Amino acid sequence: MAGRIPQAFLDDLLERVDIVEVIDRRVKLRKSGKNYTARCPFHEEKTPSFSVNPDKQFYYCFGCGAGGNALGFLMDYENLDFPRAVEALASSAGLQVPREPGRGGPDNAEQEHSNKALYALMEQVATFYRQQLRQHPQAGRAVQYLKQRGLTGAIARQFDLGFAPPGWDNLHKALGTTPAQMALLKDSGMLVENESGKLYDRFRDRVVFPIRDQRGRVVAFGGRVLGDDKPKYLNSPETAIFHKGRELYGLFQARQANRKLDRLLVVEGYMDVIALAQHGISNATATLGTATSKTHLERIYRLCPEVVFCFDGDEAGRKAAFRAMEAALPCMEDGRQARFLFLPEGEDPDTMVRSGGAGHFQALVADAMPLEEFLFESVARDLDTSSMDGKARLSKLALPFLRQLPEGVYRQLMFQALAQRTGLDLASLMQLEPGPPPAPAPGTSYHPDEPPDYPGGEGAERTPPQPRRREASRTRTDGYSNMAQAAIALLLHQPAIANLVDPAPLAELDGDDVGLLRELLILLRRRPESNTAMLLGHWYGTPEGELLSRLAGQERLIPAAGIEQQFVDTMSVLARAPHHSKLAAQVDKLKHTNYAEVSELEKQRLRELLQEKQRRDAEGHKPRS
Repeated sequence: MAGRIPQAFLDDLLERVDIVEVIDRRVKLRKSGKNYTARCPFHEEKTPSFSVNPDKQFYYCFGCGAGGNALGFLMDYENLDFPRAVEALASSAGLQVPREPGRGGPDNAEQEHSNKALYALMEQVATFYRQQLRQHPQAGRAVQYLKQRGLTGAIARQFDLGFAPPGWDNLHKALGTTPAQMALLKDSGMLVENESGKLYDRFRDRVVFPIRDQRGRVVAFGGRVLGDDKPKYLNSPETAIFHKGRELYGLFQARQANRKLDRLLVVEGYMDVIALAQHGISNATATLGTATSKTHLERIYRLCPEVVFCFDGDEAGRKAAFRAMEAALPCMEDGRQARFLFLPEGEDPDTMVRSGGAGHFQALVADAMPLEEFLFESVARDLDTSSMDGKARLSKLALPFLRQLPEGVYRQLMFQALAQRTGLDLASLMQLEPGPPPAPAPGTSYHPDEPPDYPGGEGAERTPPQPRRREASRTRTDGYSNMAQAAIALLLHQPAIANLVDPAPLAELDGDDVGLLRELLILLRRRPESNTAMLLGHWYGTPEGELLSRLAGQERLIPAAGIEQQFVDTMSVLARAPHHSKLAAQVDKLKHTNYAEVSELEKQRLRELLQEKQRRDAEGHKPRS
């Protein structure tokens, strides 16, 4: 059916259905105070931590962090895509789903139809390669290679391993039987067009590894060459359904094998993941020719509290680990862990588990280096930390990294650890000026504008690093992030308070959380009837939606009374923040000018600015009656 589903209909649908009834049909709920509870259907647990709020029409699990409205529950519980979940929910409410043409670009329904066709095609491709591994006359070479790597037929079936035969057009002939199929094969990256317009198979004479997304759909392939072709390892290109910076090889299989994940390993290659799984270590994943990203880590931390990065112990492995640490820092909320396992040079998880066994490898994982130890060891490299100069340099190098940590106990402990290592008291350390953007990993020599080498094996595809934000900007953003999140939590609890404030002053503030708060306020002014479930629906499936679900679940932190005043006070502080920041910058500029060179007029101006700053600081901390 052509056309997208109108947002007004989605809001009306969520208004009509009762989330308690929707969930209770699938998971037995029990009344607990004003809410309903159950054991979470999304992770294994012994005591109920899954809560459903009938007033706000949303659910939240305090164990695994899953949360959302009735529509989101259907999508996750029954593994439905968005349109099918809407159809199912509408059918239960006796409603027909209307459609309207898309605006400002390709029709959403057409894009959805195209993506469904791509998913279906990729399953056909995976089936074709599996059949070739069993039937093709030259498949013996691929089978022999897999046996040499110690793999069994059972593990090959578990990971759907296949064989792309030699030749330029095997897949082309087998599946490109119609113009529509040909177009899909090109869109999926399975066929490559050369300069003369000739089409040929991307994967030839390779062992093939299907890459599945977290819902189990084949979205891409990797291939390991059997002959002398280059590169040794080859991945599918980015497509409408495959973004290598978001996917992790083996994540779907890890979730299938473990009802509850306590830890995920991040290794460097397909064979490492598969070899570990064959030896009973079924919680390994691998990035796809790119460095570990913040997107990867947020996906991991939604599933489990700990990640262990496994790298070679050589210089290249240390560089890769340092980049992984940089990506992990902004994600290190309290309760999360990141550790680093460095293997002897020339070894990888595949060889280690085959030679030493699963028990030995698990012992190495259990003894992996914590993030804090790796960070301080890396930045202190080549420094004499017993000298005053070395300690000063250590603080200067470490501070920019520590400032990337989110507010919380872990961040405070990291500052305390730095204080102990440098001999500074914590208060003095916290007052130090933010340093420049973090330097490259110690020992690296790449230019900031050039892409560093990434792990992933010979010939792995490479992606240039994202430009780092300036430290000053990050500090300013982080300074208001917690306050913005507090205001968002209050809005989710009581959306009607949006009419008490003006969102305009927030436009002068940077930061994702402040931007989300402003968008919420604008939406609620335009649609004041919106409830919590509707707000979650507007951002479902986005990083913002995940934050909203988490904040909506923090109901126990909402005050029993005085919500309106607390919200107004918080927004008032945020509204004054731009002027306060400019004022602080002016004061800092004058404070760092050589005082002997400052004119009497500038000295007077400095005194006035300091007085104004002190007054505003006092106002910002003044208790409200």
